[in-house]
Amino acid sequence: MLDCFLYIEAQYLSIKEFLPAYLDENLQPTDLLTGVSFASGGCGYDKLSSVLAVARTLPHQLEQFREYKSKLTSLVGDNETSHIVSRSLYMIVAGSNDIANTFFGPITIRQSQYDIDSYTDFISKSAKDFMTDLYALGARRIAIFSAPPLGCLPSQRTKSGGTERRCIESYNQASLLFNSKLSSAVSSFNNKNSDAKAVVIDIYHPLLELIQNPEKDGFEVVDKGCCGTGEVEVTFLCSKLAHVKTCSDTTKYVFWDTFHPTEAAYKLLVSRVLLPVIPKLFLDP
Repeated sequence: MLDCFLYIEAQYLSIKEFLPAYLDENLQPTDLLTGVSFASGGCGYDKLSSVLAVARTLPHQLEQFREYKSKLTSLVGDNETSHIVSRSLYMIVAGSNDIANTFFGPITIRQSQYDIDSYTDFISKSAKDFMTDLYALGARRIAIFSAPPLGCLPSQRTKSGGTERRCIESYNQASLLFNSKLSSAVSSFNNKNSDAKAVVIDIYHPLLELIQNPEKDGFEVVDKGCCGTGEVEVTFLCSKLAHVKTCSDTTKYVFWDTFHPTEAAYKLLVSRVLLPVIPKLFLDP
C-alpha cells in the first residue's frame, strides 16, 4: 500500500525528484550513488503474497541489492561502496498485502494453516529475518513501516464492511497486533546489533486520524477512492487506458484508488511521520 512513500520521501529529503526503480531500463550509473528502489508491488513478508500478486519476493530483492553493490563497487571502489551502503537509509514497506490479501483474501490457504495471532508471528519474524539479511549486506540504518488501518481502506470496506461499508475492526486489530510484534522485532534487532539502528515508522495512527477527522486537513472523502466508482478499482484498473473516470479534485480525497492514498495524503503523512524518525536514524548508533 505504501510504496509511493519511497518516492515522496526522496523529494522530502531533497535527494532527488523521483527514486528510480533498480530495473528501470533508463537507469544511469550515477543513479546508483543516490539511491534506487527494489520494491515490487504486491510483495510481502509472506512469500505467498508475492506469488499471488506475481511480484518479486524479498529474497529476490536482496539478490538485486547484492547485484547493485557489485555495480557500485565497479563505479566507485570498495571503500566508497562500503561508506555509501553503511550510511544509506533503507526503507522497508511490506505487510499490508500479507494481512489484507493473503490472510483475509479470497484464497484461504493461510487461514487453514494459521490463526491471526500465529500468522502475525510468522510475518513479523520474516520482517526481522529480512532486517538481519540487510544488516549482513552492510545496511545500518533501517526504517520499517507499520501496517496501516487496513479495515478502513475502501477496498476492505467494500469487501467486508457490509452494506454501509464500515471500517472492519477485526482487520484494524490485525494490523495493531502485527505492529506490536514488529516493534518487538525491531527492538530485538537493535539489541543484537549495537552498530546499527532500526526504527518503526508508525503509519497506522496518522492515517487513521486522517480518516476519522479529514476536515482538519481539508479532505472530504475517506471511504472511496478518487478513481472510478471508488469502491473496487485498484492500480491498473485506474489506468487511463481503461477509460476510468476520476474525481475532479484529488486533493479532497484521502485515497486515490481503493488501496492507496492520494499524493496529497501521502505528502501530509510523510511530513508527519518523517520528522520524529530521521534524527533517530542519523545519530550514530
